[in-house]
Amino acid sequence: MGRHHARVLAGLEGVELVGVVDPMGDRNGWAQGAPVLATVEELLALGVDYAVVACPTALHEEVGLKLAEAGVCALVEKPVADTVDGARRLVEAFESRDLVAGVGHIERCNPALRSLRARLEAGELGDVFQVVTRRQGPFPHRIADVGVVKDLATHDIDLTGWVTGQTYTSIAARTVSKSGRPHEDMVSAVGQLSDGTMVNHLVNWLSPLKERFTSVTGERGCFIADTLTADLTFYSNAAVATEWEALRAFRGVAEGDMVRYAIPKREPLLVEHELFRDAVLGKSDDICTLRQGLRTVEVAAAVLESAATGDTVRLNGSAKG
Repeated sequence: MGRHHARVLAGLEGVELVGVVDPMGDRNGWAQGAPVLATVEELLALGVDYAVVACPTALHEEVGLKLAEAGVCALVEKPVADTVDGARRLVEAFESRDLVAGVGHIERCNPALRSLRARLEAGELGDVFQVVTRRQGPFPHRIADVGVVKDLATHDIDLTGWVTGQTYTSIAARTVSKSGRPHEDMVSAVGQLSDGTMVNHLVNWLSPLKERFTSVTGERGCFIADTLTADLTFYSNAAVATEWEALRAFRGVAEGDMVRYAIPKREPLLVEHELFRDAVLGKSDDICTLRQGLRTVEVAAAVLESAATGDTVRLNGSAKG
């Protein structure tokens, strides 16, 4: 992800990309002409206002703490840390110094999901009953230090809480590892949110089909978001009269109109950086905070705990942070 961050930052209005840290150097020319440094300390010596942490997940805490101690704001790639304790230490480090810090849960900047969230907030769906996500595809060779739960499922955990405005109160999950790697490569999870909404997540690295699917079903119909194409479609309920006596007793829904919305499709990573830049400047707070990122790591840890024990794991669903 670092190369994509560098590309966007190099052209971002109001921001100057002054340095990139990579101990391996810039063998592919991805630094956009910025100096390539070997250590975080060298970057801090340049007097940066904020930094993007896009290194392996296991190093997020170490790098993030150095930035916090130096008084530098940070946008940390998701997940915010590889452990719950590590995420908590990062939250404390940045909050205690009153520094702006966020997590790169980029799905919050996907046009389809931003439109979906706005429509749910406006009450267009009525009461929400269920959220279903499917995130499937081939194994990404860039990932080596975490499994599919922390790398991919954290997208769905965060976006589900974000679009609904709710938190997880329970989760039950099963995982498998079929590819010979030390971490799980498939997970299926069922959970419940603080308002009673049911959630289902299917995530894997074992499918030749790449799919990024989110559906939200409620009393007025169903929203379907395809975050690969950034399309949002609404399937409405319809009340259809019938003269067939045998069907009159069935109290369900009927298929109504289908609407595919025309929405502006800007690059999510660019939107993410614009929002974080504005947060650093004090103009906006529309970012995924470290505390929200911590909550996602807590739910991911509960997913792995449930898979290991076979039990449903209860979570405190009161804090939205």
